[in-house]
Amino acid sequence: MSGNRTFTMLKPDAVENGHIGAILAKINEAGFRIVSLQMQQLSRHEAGLFYAVHKERSFYGELVDYMTSGPIVAAILEKDNAVEDFRTLIGATDPTQAAEGTIRRLFATSISANAVHGSDSNENTAIEGAFFFGAKEQF
Repeated sequence: MSGNRTFTMLKPDAVENGHIGAILAKINEAGFRIVSLQMQQLSRHEAGLFYAVHKERSFYGELVDYMTSGPIVAAILEKDNAVEDFRTLIGATDPTQAAEGTIRRLFATSISANAVHGSDSNENTAIEGAFFFGAKEQF
């Protein structure tokens, strides 16, 4: 994956609150093309592997609990400058600090239930995208 792709995951709070369609619409309106999409329930093992980078942090257990509390929607998105543009679209982790019109400002309920994950680099896009999608599942 090059600099024109990014990975996102709609978190359990966004799915439970019925925001899948609205969030995907915001993503499309921002000029992103969805190249892979799936809904699934993460196991504790899968969530632990995905968030292994945070294993030593105090919030790791709560994060794994949260990410396994309901289904998620994973997607790979394509657009020029994808990582940076998507991070701008989702807004700050704290929805009260997120800019007006951003996904987190519109759909997140707290810092921990912040509706959506977005890759923070091209390298992590490749790692995170490959965690959920094989080569034949990316269009």
